[in-house]
Amino acid sequence: MTTEPAIRVQGVTKSFKEVQVLRGVDFDVAAGTIFALLGSNGAGKTTLVRILSTLLKADAGTATVNGHDVAAKTAEVRESISLTGQFAAVDEVLTGRENLILVARLRHLPNPGAIADELLARFSLTDAGKRKAATYSGGMRRRLDIAMSLIGDPPVVFLDEPTTGLDPQARIEVWQTVKQLAGQGTTVLLTTQYLDEAEQLADRIAILHEGTIIQNGTLSELKQLLPPATVEYVEKQPSLEDVFLALVGDSSRKDT
Repeated sequence: MTTEPAIRVQGVTKSFKEVQVLRGVDFDVAAGTIFALLGSNGAGKTTLVRILSTLLKADAGTATVNGHDVAAKTAEVRESISLTGQFAAVDEVLTGRENLILVARLRHLPNPGAIADELLARFSLTDAGKRKAATYSGGMRRRLDIAMSLIGDPPVVFLDEPTTGLDPQARIEVWQTVKQLAGQGTTVLLTTQYLDEAEQLADRIAILHEGTIIQNGTLSELKQLLPPATVEYVEKQPSLEDVFLALVGDSSRKDT
């Protein structure tokens, strides 16, 4: 028996007047995995996420999320997902805890305070929970934004360019958060234009170029598309990330 994919996209097209943005996109995302949609600006990544999250209708093709057709079962799809856009959508006037409580109340969930406290602890924000979100660093705001999107335990999460505009340390914080999500069984579809981000996070990577998927596979499968490398002895030099972490210390999860 085969397990139905958490996300299935078949032949999806979308045009805006004369501009054809998506030209027949196909891919599956297995449940509980991180799938990176990698492409440059204008490749169609955000358009595809908007279609999958029922914010936009495709011109042709089909897509299902958590077993629900995105065109015919919009309510069921919206109950199954969360969407985090390119910029954090937190209310800066409220504290971190108040932001979480507000969303829990809007979703009519019992014990919103307990939900907020659990998520603050889960995302290493407990000490900052009583501070206004306006005082948070970029990484903390993004972690709070993702925490807000997880209220109600959606099985599928869309992260559209989640580290846009973040500094290197904040990016690492978000990467750790995304890995935690998948480790707890959440399906994550991540759009990015950063090669290192896809390499660090994704179980599978699809390269979207000029509106179509030109390659789709694991990192090792994609690397095999290139000719074998010549093996030579080279002294390993530290990467920029190694230098950065050595200088700033292992403080990427602290609320500073």
